Amino acid sequence: MNKAIFCVAGCLFVTLAVAAGQAADDGPQYTADGQLLFPKDYREWVFLSSGLGMTYGPAGAAASEAPRFDNVFVNRSAYKSFLASGRWPDKTIFILEVRKSQSEGSINRGGHFQTSTAAVEAHVKDEKRFAGHWAFFGFGEGKPSGKLIPTSASCYSCHQDHGAVDTTFVQFYPTLIDVAKKKQTMR
Repeated sequence: MNKAIFCVAGCLFVTLAVAAGQAADDGPQYTADGQLLFPKDYREWVFLSSGLGMTYGPAGAAASEAPRFDNVFVNRSAYKSFLASGRWPDKTIFILEVRKSQSEGSINRGGHFQTSTAAVEAHVKDEKRFAGHWAFFGFGEGKPSGKLIPTSASCYSCHQDHGAVDTTFVQFYPTLIDVAKKKQTMR
């Protein structure tokens, strides 16, 4: 019986150690000069939502253009932590993938579908690295790293003033709204 308990405890320890290693690996990674490395596997992260024609921020579409899609992804470890606590842990990283849209193509007779990438931005929580705990990065087309967006940019004050949980727009992530309400973390 003691061998069975030790076996179960050992398996649990290994499982937790592997999970902890995965959590550390999916957070933000930086270059020596402080740029954010582009997370190439972000499309394998948790998909939170897609908005059409949302015009906030510098990557928003001009009124004369077809509306753009905003696809939001978050690293897996942060998502799991949010489900448990209603809060975003340190080393959370969101990716905002802005895609152009088109309404005419193939068999489509109405509505819009996503086409090429217009911009990719990141919203990162790194409490030791950033004075306000959160920062934004913009990635140029095909660049391996993204530059820190200066704190004077409007994205910082907009997220601070309108973020439903911490500085994040949980109000636009329908699968997380109930979690934030239940955990009483939603503004």
